[in-house]
Amino acid sequence: MPEGDTVFRAARRLDEALAGDEVVRFDLRVPHVATSDLRGESVRGCVPRGKHLLLRIGEWTLHSHLKMEGEWHVYTTSQRWRRPAFQARAIVGTAGRTAVGFDLAMVDLVPTAGEDALVGHLGPDLLGPDWDAARAAENLSRDERPVHVALLDQRNLAGLGNEYANELLFVRGVLPTRPATEVEAAGLVETASRMIRANVDRVPRTFTGDTRPGRTTWVYGRERRPCRRCGTPVRSGRLGADPTRERNVFWCPTCQH
Repeated sequence: MPEGDTVFRAARRLDEALAGDEVVRFDLRVPHVATSDLRGESVRGCVPRGKHLLLRIGEWTLHSHLKMEGEWHVYTTSQRWRRPAFQARAIVGTAGRTAVGFDLAMVDLVPTAGEDALVGHLGPDLLGPDWDAARAAENLSRDERPVHVALLDQRNLAGLGNEYANELLFVRGVLPTRPATEVEAAGLVETASRMIRANVDRVPRTFTGDTRPGRTTWVYGRERRPCRRCGTPVRSGRLGADPTRERNVFWCPTCQH
């Protein structure tokens, strides 16, 4: 499941493969940008912004969002793709490498000077060079919604997805339904930062410190199984900013209050 750490690694992989090289193949397979052509332009680099990818080519930015199913692959020019071609939404090739974005939920091409129109609404980026923990904590402390919902709102802080939100709240001993205004926001943000930074270079991601299959999470995906701390069966439900954005929520009724 793509979250901030996954997107960070994808951006780093694209940057290492393409930065500084000339584009010789450019194919966007989404209607509103299908006629765009940046062949001959130089790749200036790729940076993550929360869960968004910004691939900068010449004076343009190719923006993509992975959502649930999307991913970027990098191949040598002669290498066979590992996913079907009909799933490709964006192809950027240089003389030595080809980057292919499969099942991307969002693909946009905008002048780099106008990137803020796409990502300017985002809160402090947990993995960004300008990470601002104090501002992220302030954003959360003003949000009256359930804390699980507040954590997933990328306007408060950028980079957390559903798995992180569930695991973070367990570690901090906080019920997902508690209003964010009643939670010690600074501690929550500090733990979130440590969690995601610890997983940036670790695949598979783990919250327990154990990378063995079935042992990586405290509560996420463990409905009715015993809590790893106290043995109480883990409960589950759904929460969201509205009915169209509900997510699965998991918690221990003994360890979280």
